Amino acid sequence: MAAIVATSPCATPDPVGTAVAAPAAGAERGTEVLVFEVADQKYALPTRDVRELVRAVAITPLPDAPAVIEGVVNVRGCVLPVLDVRARFGLPARTLDLSDHFIVASAGERGVILRVDRATHLAFLDAASVQPPESLGASRGYVAGVAKLADGLVLIHDVSTFLSAAESASLEAALAPVAAVPHD
Repeated sequence: MAAIVATSPCATPDPVGTAVAAPAAGAERGTEVLVFEVADQKYALPTRDVRELVRAVAITPLPDAPAVIEGVVNVRGCVLPVLDVRARFGLPARTLDLSDHFIVASAGERGVILRVDRATHLAFLDAASVQPPESLGASRGYVAGVAKLADGLVLIHDVSTFLSAAESASLEAALAPVAAVPHD
């Protein structure tokens, strides 16, 4: 999988993160993650990649976009692609519900949106608790690790590798006409 490349003026916003207390001297460094659910399964995204969490709105279809792009949404003047997490993870499709959450995230230099059923909480994972995805047979590039939480396992998502190089190029081509139009 290749990193998602950006060309839009909305591509390089600073991520919004929650301050995390520094680990004690000698302790291994960890990661703070936003835990979310899709089809009753738990996933997480490092907060360094999260810009904000918003309620779902209608998604505008994007002609000629890769199948893993649900469409686009205008977030404060930035047109961002909505990644189809369900399709990528092999989960059943579901109609958009306005109670769904949108995680606005940074995927490399590109702003993107993940539509999830609900964001549940922030969790701090110490480095020793995160196992490589291969430990559970999850070798796909968009899973960065697996961690145990008090209420079960969580797959840590690597949003920068969500699209293949071909999908990323196709998305850029589909977004080109949209990027040429001013958005308020």
